[in-house]
Amino acid sequence: MKHLLPAVVILTSGALLAAQEREVPKDSTRITIEGCADGRTFTITAREGHEPSSGGLAPGRRFRLSGPKDILKDIEAREGTMVELTGLVRKAELAGPGGITTGGGRVRIGGGAPQAQVGSPTRTIMGGGSTDPVLDIEGWNRLPEPCPSR
Repeated sequence: MKHLLPAVVILTSGALLAAQEREVPKDSTRITIEGCADGRTFTITAREGHEPSSGGLAPGRRFRLSGPKDILKDIEAREGTMVELTGLVRKAELAGPGGITTGGGRVRIGGGAPQAQVGSPTRTIMGGGSTDPVLDIEGWNRLPEPCPSR
């Protein structure tokens, strides 16, 4: 009987830990990025004197934020202060346009990324036809640095 209680505690704590972190789907990857939020748009910003934690993503890269409403409201309330976000993003959205850079231009061999149908509502960046990748937020941390002014 006295061994039953510790066993129950260990089993329930293991189940709680497993429930906290979702399994990553095969077509997605978990990333941790640092930067600044502006509404539901997040821009990667380099921190002075720190190693980048964005896994090779360049500063200035933007993401659309998705996730639980309470987390999104907390992040929106921290506008002007850098935050660190952890979440899931599709691997295909991280890949970028691809191709080979030659003489300041880009040559792409093969088919391009799928395009939206004519008349479908999409948000484009500078008429390029691409949208910001969606980051499904799992967690966030406040960082001490303020966001750089534009």
